[in-house]
Amino acid sequence: MGVPWRDHPSWQLVPELSEVAGRDIAELLLDAGSDTLRATRNAQLATYALSLVVLDAAMRGPLNHLKAGPRGLDGLAAVAGHSLGEYTALVAAGALDAGAGARLVQARGEAMQAAADANPGTMAAVLGLDLQGVADACEEAKESWVANDNTPGQVVVAGTSRGIEDAGSAALKRGAKRVVPLQVGGAFHSPLMQPAQAPLDAALANARFAPVSWPVVANVDARPHSNGFGPLLSAQLCSQVRWRESLLTLAEMGATLFVELGPGTELSGMVRRTVPEAARANVAAPEDLDVLALALSRTEAG
Repeated sequence: MGVPWRDHPSWQLVPELSEVAGRDIAELLLDAGSDTLRATRNAQLATYALSLVVLDAAMRGPLNHLKAGPRGLDGLAAVAGHSLGEYTALVAAGALDAGAGARLVQARGEAMQAAADANPGTMAAVLGLDLQGVADACEEAKESWVANDNTPGQVVVAGTSRGIEDAGSAALKRGAKRVVPLQVGGAFHSPLMQPAQAPLDAALANARFAPVSWPVVANVDARPHSNGFGPLLSAQLCSQVRWRESLLTLAEMGATLFVELGPGTELSGMVRRTVPEAARANVAAPEDLDVLALALSRTEAG
């Protein structure tokens, strides 16, 4: 996923973050195979690094003219990130610098890897059933929990392999259209991540959060915050990602254009299904910067 960016000026962040982490992040972004990247200690660091490359590129380009001094960008309502993306959002808001974020992400990835090794589990997406129906299915099945409330009709569950199998069956009986297994390295955002709590909390205790340029809508409560990020990130580890509600919160705050920065287009799709009236733009490769510039110009004109 890093190949499109390796010749872009913003790629300079990759060796800088590699030095902070003591890892060859470029190798993860350019050469690593799916088995390597399925390990959460690798996937988290790689995704964080590339998301910052994309953020930097957007700030150099389409978002540059929106700068309104050290307190941020005029016209931006708030920022948010899905699960790991919340760390990138905190960098975007100015609460963390890139290196401090990398140290937290590395600690989080290592702790979650150890937890996944100690408590093996998996995840699945339940399609076509509402949040309460999925929660009821998990309660019936045991050893499974709601992990991500992504969009109306898309809820991700996490748990043991048996728990996810049973929850899927229970969800289908309740009217779910499909249950799709996810190729992940653990049961994230569930009680099975509890062994990672102490190491993550230790890392967060050493982090220093700066004043933000604009609010960050947090995963755990779907509300905007300007401080208190350590406890929010700690709670996020084993808690449900309330992304559907977060998108609705952003819309309530006045957001009319949702910009996804980073590899893939999953979040843009979630916006389309949750806030269909909003405009969307995603930047996954350098050529997408022109698309973002056009979307911004249309938003400003309208």
